[in-house]
Amino acid sequence: MRIADIKRIGVVGAGQMGRGIAQVCSTAGWDVEVFDVDDASLRTAAKKTRESLARGVGKGTLMPQQVEETLGRLRFTPKVETLAEAHLVIEAAPENLSLKLDLFRRLGQLCKPEAVFASNTSSISITSLGAASGRPSRMLGLHFMNPVPVMPLVEIVRGLETADDIVALAIEVVKHLGKTAVICKDAPGFLVNRILMPMINEAIFALQEGVAAPESIDLAMTAGTRHPEGPLALADRIGLDTVLAICEVLHRETGDQKFRPCPLLRQYVEAGWLGRKTGHGFYSYQA
Repeated sequence: MRIADIKRIGVVGAGQMGRGIAQVCSTAGWDVEVFDVDDASLRTAAKKTRESLARGVGKGTLMPQQVEETLGRLRFTPKVETLAEAHLVIEAAPENLSLKLDLFRRLGQLCKPEAVFASNTSSISITSLGAASGRPSRMLGLHFMNPVPVMPLVEIVRGLETADDIVALAIEVVKHLGKTAVICKDAPGFLVNRILMPMINEAIFALQEGVAAPESIDLAMTAGTRHPEGPLALADRIGLDTVLAICEVLHRETGDQKFRPCPLLRQYVEAGWLGRKTGHGFYSYQA
């Protein structure tokens, strides 16, 4: 398959990552079907996408006409069957292995044989998802960074059986989106999270041990190492449940204690303090 053969893209999941992926794909000129089982999530995604595009107009990166054209190429649906005609399906469901395996088994039965599958997973094995889909040679990881419309990087993760031409196609897709690709093998945490999560986790340990307050920990990294955002604020942005899930995968798959999730992180997730999306994490985001 060539990039010219991609006419329609399916996105599974209408959460923050899914709607961001859908937005950039639609802005790039593709027709996009966004599937989610939750009607409220679909309504929120439609609303947030319009707001995101409006911000682009305000910043001068989009023309008003482009907003309507982009929205005209987007469709939000609770029916997975609408993905049957997609040439590329990008899964952005919650970071849950059994959920993703079930999704790809279903997609493998639903979609055309020539369709390409990709997962936006942060840490789950692409090889295992490809096996579940029944078409491992046409499966790879497309791991976008958050927020998708702003962040330029996409990790292209090559599964054990991913074909060379599918990797080449993915590179062209990422370029067409105006983003930068890095290619890595299917290893726990891939590249970005393999490096990032130990830093975030260690910052949480420092907080748990009373080494410094959250503001001081973050300031140490922004003012001391020129990071654009401190590790605790970044964790809140990512979602503490997602951070925990990634740390658990890294710990389980590598057996290395350096990836052991900090107990305070687990406690916050159990309390429902998940960061920005719940209004409370290491910082408060209440209006």
